[in-house]
Amino acid sequence: MLRRGFLLVAVAVVATGIFAARWYNIGAEIGEGALSAPEALARAQLGEILLVDIRRPDEWQATGIPLGAVPLDLRRDDFVEALLAEAGGDRARPVALICARGVRSARLGKRLSQAGFTAILDVPEGMLGSGAGPGWLARGLPVMQ
Repeated sequence: MLRRGFLLVAVAVVATGIFAARWYNIGAEIGEGALSAPEALARAQLGEILLVDIRRPDEWQATGIPLGAVPLDLRRDDFVEALLAEAGGDRARPVALICARGVRSARLGKRLSQAGFTAILDVPEGMLGSGAGPGWLARGLPVMQ
């Protein structure tokens, strides 16, 4: 009986660790097709990319929206169409996605590539930080309310 209890506790600890690693995007890195938060800010200010904050409205309200970003809730049924409109109808326009920790932006990037967008970039450190970096807010980068 004691062995069974120990095994259950061990499984719970491992499962919690895996969940936490995914939640905080601990394994994220700045690689090809990814931008650090400062790079995303600089390129958005130069007009080189369309920076899109794909988080929920309650998240925008809690932290603000990255300066120069377009807030576009990824849960919208017409998300692809709305993004295409923001991109001026150009599926080749470079679009950088940012979320809280880079998990949703990475998933959405794959979906947008399948929808025909050819220049999707990710900001894997997100607003709150991940394995890719401390995040927009911790870096003290500007936000809009």
